[in-house]
Order: sequence, then C-alpha cells, then structure tokens
Amino acid sequence: MNGAKRGASRATTIIDIAKVAGVSKSTVSLVLKDSPLVKPGTRQRVNQAIEQLGYVYNRSAASLRTSKSSFVGMVISDLMNPFFAELAVGIEDELNDFGFVPILANTNENVDRQARVLQSLLEHGVAGVIMSPANGTDAWTLAATLPRSLPVVLTMRRVEGSPLPYVGPDNRTGACRAVRHLIGLGHRRIAFIGGFGTMTTQSERLSGYFDALQEAGLQRDETLIFDAAPTRNGGMDAAARALAHSGRPTAAFCFNDIVAIGVTRAIALRGLRVGADIAVIGFDDVVGAEHNLPPLTTVSADTRLMGARAARGLLGLIEGADPATASFTGETRLVIRESCGAQQETIGGTT
Repeated sequence: MNGAKRGASRATTIIDIAKVAGVSKSTVSLVLKDSPLVKPGTRQRVNQAIEQLGYVYNRSAASLRTSKSSFVGMVISDLMNPFFAELAVGIEDELNDFGFVPILANTNENVDRQARVLQSLLEHGVAGVIMSPANGTDAWTLAATLPRSLPVVLTMRRVEGSPLPYVGPDNRTGACRAVRHLIGLGHRRIAFIGGFGTMTTQSERLSGYFDALQEAGLQRDETLIFDAAPTRNGGMDAAARALAHSGRPTAAFCFNDIVAIGVTRAIALRGLRVGADIAVIGFDDVVGAEHNLPPLTTVSADTRLMGARAARGLLGLIEGADPATASFTGETRLVIRESCGAQQETIGGTT
C-alpha cells in the first residue's frame, strides 16, 4: 500500500489493522474499546496502524455486535448532598478516561423510584451500574431487579446480605477517631446526630462512636443518639432535640457534614458558640466544610478517590475481572478545624 490509506476497494477491518500492527484482532478490539489491559507500546502500534489505514471506529455498530454499551448507570441516592456530587465527579472522571459515559440518576432516597431507574437503565442496555442504594434497599429486591450478568458496584452504603462488590471509606475507624478526639478534649457527654438505623452507614459510624466510648471507659447513653434525615434541616431538628435534653451534650459527632452544618446553625441560633460551648465534628469533608462558620472539623473520606475506585472496580467487572477485586475500603483521616475547639491539624491515615 506504500503508506496510502486503504478504502477504495473495500472497508478496512480490524483484521487488516492487526496484520499491519503485528497483533491479534482481539488486541485491536481492546484498543478500540480503550481497555486498560493493553500495554502502551502495543496500543501505540495499533493506533499508528489505524491512522495509516484510515480506519473509522463505529461505536454504535460495535455495541450492536458485542451487545455491550459505552454507557454506565450512575445511581445516586441524594444529589442534594454535595458529597454525592463530588462522588459523581470522581466516578465520571475515571469512566471518561476509558471511553464510558455515565447516565446519572437521582433516587432521592426512594426505593420505588430506584427500582424504576434501574429498570430504565436495563432497558437502555447499560454496560454496568454504580449505585449508592436508597435507604431501605434490601438484598432480595436488589437481586430480583438486577440480572446476575450485569456488572454492579455499590458505593458509600452497603446492602446487608448482598454479595455485590462495595467501595467506601472505613466508617467505623473514622468515627472512632473523631469521637476519641472529642474525648481527648475533655468531653464526656457526646451526642451522635443524624442518619437512621436502617442505614448501614449509620450503623458502621455508630459502631465507631461506641468503640471510642468503650476505650475511654464511658458508658453508652442511648438518649444521646438522635436519628434524623441526613440533611441540613435534619441536623437542625436533631440539634434542637439535643439542646433541649435534660443532660445537654457538650459535643456532637454528626452522621455527615451536611447534618453537622445544620447542627452548627441550630447552636448559633440559640446564642451558643460552636467550638467553645459545644464541639461539633462531621464526616465526609465536603468542599464547603472548611468554609462553614466556624470551619468544620470532619472525617475526610477522600470522596473523589472513592468515586474513582468505584469506577475502576466496575470497569474491571466489565472486562471480566473477579468481583472480589472490585471491592475497596478507603482509609479515613480526621481534619481538625475550629468547630471542635482545637487547633487545626490532620490525624489518621492517608487515602
């Protein structure tokens, strides 16, 4: 062909590309699908052959031939929470690097809406799904809704009894570290505020809260646990109940940063000083946490990294990897700011 682009007599095929590049046609296919399994040198040879032969990859036709899609479902339980927006960005960035496009859906913590969303994604033939399950999701319903052949990764919230891979932070250790810090500052009446008992995330963070109390020889006081919606309003309402408690707490460990922001607002409205009269710690380290008034002490879960790891796990499943390799538990670290009444610093592992 003397370097000329082919195409006058017949369409170029991946077999032609494989011959020019000196690889198998399956390797060419992996390059066209942006698979991470191809070595950089091999990828370069294949791309040079593609350019030389003037091959144009028809993704739509390829999807029809392979029954695979370049779209991935991204099902989020509450997009009003900036934590999940950050998580979604981490997922999208990673998927984009490998040629996948996310279809974002918000379930608003509604299991019926979640079921409709999942059904719609299945009808559109997505290659896989990353989901933060709505509160109340059970393993049986999830198994009945999702085909066993569909790659699925759960993130930020486990589903009890589900064998699906899970990606999320070490909630228990992070919570223990936060409450241990409050105890070290001299607090003995520490409230746990936010979330519901039906949430596995609350259960894990509450376990860490109890671990720290036990370490310090402090007794559990169930009256200091205030369930509430994981929202600003939920935090404000729960804080009002905590502040009206006969044995008012001197500190609060909150289910997440959004709850903590609501708690700090409720405290300020009552003429009390956050960090001086009542210490407050959140969880997640969302972008706005350091700009709260006062800046919020919180447990960092490295949200974008969690999103990226969830995406990598799903991409592995799509490529046929062992589901066990898709699970990941990230380290957490305590980021100390003014809301707990201590000097700013960072305690704990790195992610």
